[in-house]
Amino acid sequence: MAGGERTVFDDGELPEGSEGVAEFFSAVGKLVKMFRERSGLTQKEFAQQVGYSDDLVGSVERGRRTAQADFLEAADVLLNAGGVLRVIADDVMKAKVRVSTRHPAWSKAFTEEEAKAVEIHDYSVVAIPGLLQTEAHARALYQMRRPWLSQEQVDQWVAARMTRQTILARPTLPVISWVIDEGVLRRPLGGWDIHEEQLRHLIKVGRTWGLELQVMPLDRTTHAGMGGSFALLTPSGRPQIAYVEVQHVNRLITNPDEVRTMAARYSSIRAQALDPLGSLALIEKILGER
Repeated sequence: MAGGERTVFDDGELPEGSEGVAEFFSAVGKLVKMFRERSGLTQKEFAQQVGYSDDLVGSVERGRRTAQADFLEAADVLLNAGGVLRVIADDVMKAKVRVSTRHPAWSKAFTEEEAKAVEIHDYSVVAIPGLLQTEAHARALYQMRRPWLSQEQVDQWVAARMTRQTILARPTLPVISWVIDEGVLRRPLGGWDIHEEQLRHLIKVGRTWGLELQVMPLDRTTHAGMGGSFALLTPSGRPQIAYVEVQHVNRLITNPDEVRTMAARYSSIRAQALDPLGSLALIEKILGER
């Protein structure tokens, strides 16, 4: 497992209403525990050998968290499971995707860490970061998702996204910065009226003391962020962690070497992006082009 991302527990506790899938994950956890005990390993010993924390291994065994395919494959070899864990890995990931399609709680682990963070840094190459979205923009994003979401789901998810933004209303703000790719700012999702409101909101944010907003322009010939969007969070009194998300599959990364690499990448992205004043000028230019 060396050299890879070691945080394979993507989604925190399972959301309410995931009956059936929850029982399946619980059964997977029981299998992992059975093979571990048959191998004569304690949770701590197994965690050390497979390269993960014993707390997270314990959560998997209790069915409270799900494991990625690479964890199950490594466990299958280490515990001499005879292919049992490896063969169910694909089904585990399919079940996880089904849960994430129906519930906003697939990002629960991230939002919980975000709420406690003393530093938040976000690079986005696809969408306006959630903390910066207007309500109309967030609603448009959820309404265009496929498979379709029910109106009730859209309302709930929009409300949850707006609640996250209370972070920006605190008397004492975390250290916070965003870098947004210019292409995101030029894509009028939801129609021009919604997009115009969103751009004007970004200008307001960029002019707010304590908030740093930068734009990565399209004309850059070197770009450290071609690997995609990610966020960096520093919880109070704890090491920095990273978060990545693609196609509704998400991952919290706690491996210090991986996080350090991503933090260095973010520093390069900020250095390559326009400075805050230049970024505001570009957003205003985009508004004026309409």
